[in-house]
Amino acid sequence: MSRLRDLRKERGFSQVKMQMLTGIDQSDYSKIETGKRYYTFEQCKRIAQALDTSMDYLAGLTDEKKPYPKAKKK
Repeated sequence: MSRLRDLRKERGFSQVKMQMLTGIDQSDYSKIETGKRYYTFEQCKRIAQALDTSMDYLAGLTDEKKPYPKAKKK
């Protein structure tokens, strides 16, 4: 979960700021960051949005930090 911590620090966010942006309790967020707890799909989505990255980057499936372009509504 070092990607999560590193990206949060790159953005200049504290864990409390992440709580405010994601709605995930700070103590739970801390456990996610240290690998003591797994996040749900919905939590991963909120974290990725708050950190302006992709869920794939957080999961280690890509090294591209930049999020994918949003789908256009039809």
